[in-house]
Amino acid sequence: MFWYRAQQKFFCLIFSCLLFVAVAFVPPAYALPQEKTVGKIESVASFNGAMPTGVTVSQRGRIFVNFPRWGDKVDYTVAEIVRGKAVAYPNAKFNRPQKDQSKSLVSVQSVVVDPLDRLWILDTGSIQFAPTTYGGPKLIGINLKQNRIFKTILFPQDVALPTTYLNDIRFDLRRGKAGMAFITDSSGNGANAIIVVDLDSGRSWRRLNDHPSTKAEPNFLPVVEGQPLMNRPPDKPPSPLTIGADGIAISADGKQLFYCTLAGRRLFSVSVDALVDEKLSDKEVAATVKDLGDKGGASDGLDSDAQNRVYLTNYEHNAILRRSPDGMYETVVHDPRILWADTLSVANDGYLYFIANQLHRQPQFHQKQDLREKPYSLFRTRINAKPVLLR
Repeated sequence: MFWYRAQQKFFCLIFSCLLFVAVAFVPPAYALPQEKTVGKIESVASFNGAMPTGVTVSQRGRIFVNFPRWGDKVDYTVAEIVRGKAVAYPNAKFNRPQKDQSKSLVSVQSVVVDPLDRLWILDTGSIQFAPTTYGGPKLIGINLKQNRIFKTILFPQDVALPTTYLNDIRFDLRRGKAGMAFITDSSGNGANAIIVVDLDSGRSWRRLNDHPSTKAEPNFLPVVEGQPLMNRPPDKPPSPLTIGADGIAISADGKQLFYCTLAGRRLFSVSVDALVDEKLSDKEVAATVKDLGDKGGASDGLDSDAQNRVYLTNYEHNAILRRSPDGMYETVVHDPRILWADTLSVANDGYLYFIANQLHRQPQFHQKQDLREKPYSLFRTRINAKPVLLR
């Protein structure tokens, strides 16, 4: 009898193990198809404090990020990632707003390493999107070998308007004595434009000011995470997004500047020769604008590679796309963890770095309910491509 019972227990144990394996590893008959991911993403860093927007990677592999002062508690608006952690850059003191706005960082929207491996900081000069005043909106160049500021360019008030929101920047250092920079003004309640900067003299001017290609599409309604995205204040009716020229990229030969509005699904380009030629009229510059068509969804950040391909975030589809010179699109990555891909950075190591910051879950879109879940993420994906280096 003892051996009989022992055999029973043994066979019961074997049956239980087989049943566990069947349940754990064999898909049930009632399982249904679901959305698939595309490509692979790797986590580079996580952020449990303020929400980041920008990222850039130096040619030596140093990683910089920024945190605009939109309402979160921001201890530093620019940081370097050191051993996986964000550290105030160039130092903590410079990251604290001072009475003289020109002497410190106010609220930084973008950080970009140029073709000479120098870091440029684009300071909006606007805390929580308040009107700007002279000394706040500026461009600061830092020598990364010495970690020292070598250039500060303050924008006059007829270039950085009270409503201006300096968003992102690209460079062609072959033009003029020290190169030219191109910046998007993505204002949600004022004129939009491309701002051109002479890095030698510090002079700057607006182009495509309030041109239709730099303006938000009227009554634009994106769908993010399956939900219509609108401004939803608690005491007013919902209203459409109105953020204009935002993403920006430069072609590998430096002839075309690509750009798009945040509130829109079309990609545009304009002649760089026309942008930098101050003798041309606004009408003549506008004549060089090309509507490159629908890009399959709305975008925040753009970037380009040495093969003249343009990378585009697609915040409606948790994806990043790539546009070939022939106008064809392909998906680089699509993943449910890419919750609002913001800024892109094509790096020298063959990876594309990007911030996922859940921008669409902010309180202003949900009647003051903050739906963001920490941490925010810095990801990368291998693209086997090199950055555009116009030097």
